Parts: sequence; structure tokens; C-alpha cells
Amino acid sequence: MAGNTFGKIFNISTFGESHGKAIGVILDGCPAGLEIDIEFIQNELDRRRPGQSKIVTQRKESDVVQILSGTFEGKSTGTPISMVIFNADARSKDYSHIADKFRPSHADFTYYSKYENRDYRGGGRSSARETAARVAAGAIAKLLLKKEGVEVNAYVSQVGAISTSKKYADLDFSKIEDTPVRCPDLEVAEEMITHIKAIRKAGDTIGGVVDCVIQNCPIGLGEPAFDKLHADLAKAMLSINACKGFEYGSGFEGVTMKGSEHNDIFKNVNGKIVTETNYSGGIQGGISNGMDIYFRCAFKPVATIVSSQDSINKAGESSAVTGKGRHDPCVVPRAVPIVEAMAALVLADHYLRNRSAKVEF
Repeated sequence: MAGNTFGKIFNISTFGESHGKAIGVILDGCPAGLEIDIEFIQNELDRRRPGQSKIVTQRKESDVVQILSGTFEGKSTGTPISMVIFNADARSKDYSHIADKFRPSHADFTYYSKYENRDYRGGGRSSARETAARVAAGAIAKLLLKKEGVEVNAYVSQVGAISTSKKYADLDFSKIEDTPVRCPDLEVAEEMITHIKAIRKAGDTIGGVVDCVIQNCPIGLGEPAFDKLHADLAKAMLSINACKGFEYGSGFEGVTMKGSEHNDIFKNVNGKIVTETNYSGGIQGGISNGMDIYFRCAFKPVATIVSSQDSINKAGESSAVTGKGRHDPCVVPRAVPIVEAMAALVLADHYLRNRSAKVEF
């Protein structure tokens, strides 16, 4: 299976399955001398782990990370950093009923068609459990970016039809973790929580939107023509399980505006070049311009539901499928740290690529 590596200089390769012995990641390209804060890495994993509230899956995984290589006396050595998270609460028997069946809107059919030997336990490699490895690596990317003053914050802006009307500039990011749904608009957050609980009680699932804001990004990140910064961010986000849409800056709403309204006018403020508006979302020509980078990710409803659904089996025969096991009624609360991690990985990679783009004489 190809396609398990992401990034060019600061790159990761993840491994493992949902019900295998462990999942993990090998991070290559991290500069030597970076202080590796293991408590920070673990905290990022705790934000993503299952069982943290009543509105997410009740699988009980502590997701304790172990660093096996690439650090010495608390700092990176410049060699590959390998991290592993052992699975502790897998219930493979919950999936025995789909060993020869294909669940609707899952990867079951496509994986079987492509590889034939499909690990049906919890979805195997296609499970969102793989994203824990990304969060671990993304935490190190965050540590690198923090040295440059770059901040990455994501939050839930919508669950089903319930959304906050506030722009990110009017929100207090310090309140993101105040509720289990991770929406900093606290009144709307309570509506979201109530809605998710009702959806779960009905045996169904619901989708949502995660917004992400990157602040203090240096000018010049992004590589024309095919490695534009927004293109790599889009690829990163769309590689996350259940992500169905990506837009940055003005996004689709920009099509309703005229060019005279949409253009971001440059101005000089105390010797710093900024723009009066930021419909470009901090990226122009595929390169960061120093303004805030902001984007949105749409996540579909979780495919596993407890109601019986019509499907087929390996023989192509009609077969009913009923969801079992422990699943999120809505993925967006736990998707927040994953979105942040993937954004940080993209920025860290482009930051290191940009350092080699100029020759000093």
C-alpha cells in the first residue's frame, strides 16, 4: 500500500491499524536541537483520544505515546523521530458480522476491490484511529512553529444546521476547550451539544464544519506552481477521514462579489505591508502574504449507524448491515486537533523548504 507518507522535507510516515497491536509515525526532517515537550505532545493526543466526553465514541484508549528514537536529553537529534501508541481497548468481535459485507459509505468495498485482503476490524487502516499518529507528529510541528511565533487554532463552527454567526476575529480562542464540542461561541456550543446527544439517542449521526486560523505566518511560504500553500493545505485536510470539503479565504462566497469588492488593497502600516481586507485568506499566488490564513473543512456524518441498511456481500448478494461497536455520533469535536496537526505539518514543511529557497552572499 503506497501513499502513507506526507511532506517533502518535514515528512511523516504513519503505520498501524485500528485493531492492530499499535499505531505510530516516523517523522523525518525535523531539525536538530528542537526541544521535544512530551507533555505537550501527550496533551494534543488527549484532545483527540476517544472516550473523552459523552458526545464522542466511548472506546477507552489512553493513547499514551512513546518516543522510540530521534531525541536525546529532551531535544531532537536530527535523525528520524519514531513514536508509537499501543491499542488497548479494541473489540474486534464487534466487527465479525461485516467480515464478508460492505458497509454503506465506508471504505470496505473500495479496499476489498483494490487489495482483496481487507482488515475489517474497525476499518483497519481506513479507520480514523490512524489520525492519532498524525496528531503526535503535528505536535512536534507545532513546537517548531511556536519558535517562529506561529499559532494554529481550529474550532467547530457548525454542527448540522446549527452554526455560529461570529467571525473568527470576534471569538476568544481560549474558550475552544471550554466545552466538549470545541466551539468558542459558548451559547451556540450548548445548542450543538444538545443536538448531538439527540442524534446519538436516535441512533443516527450528523456532520459539521471545522474552521482553522493560522496567525503570524511568515511571508513567502508556498511553492508555485503545483505545491501552492493552499493546495497543500487542501490535500492535508481532504486526507482526513470524513472530510468532504475545503475552502480558504472568501471561498465559495467570493463568487458573489465583484473584483473591485474582492481585491485586498495593500497599505504600509509603520513599515509593514498589510492588506485592508483579507479575502485572499493570507495566501496569494500560492504563497503566504503575512496576513492570517483561514480555511474551513466540511465533515460528513459518520457512516456507521445502528439502524439496519441494505448492502451487499463479497459475493454480490443483497445483505443487511447493522452498525455495531463504538462510534462518534459527530466527528467534528475530535477533528479539531487533527485539523490543527495537519495544518502545522504543512506549514513546518514549507517553512523548512523556504529556508533553502534563498542564497545569502
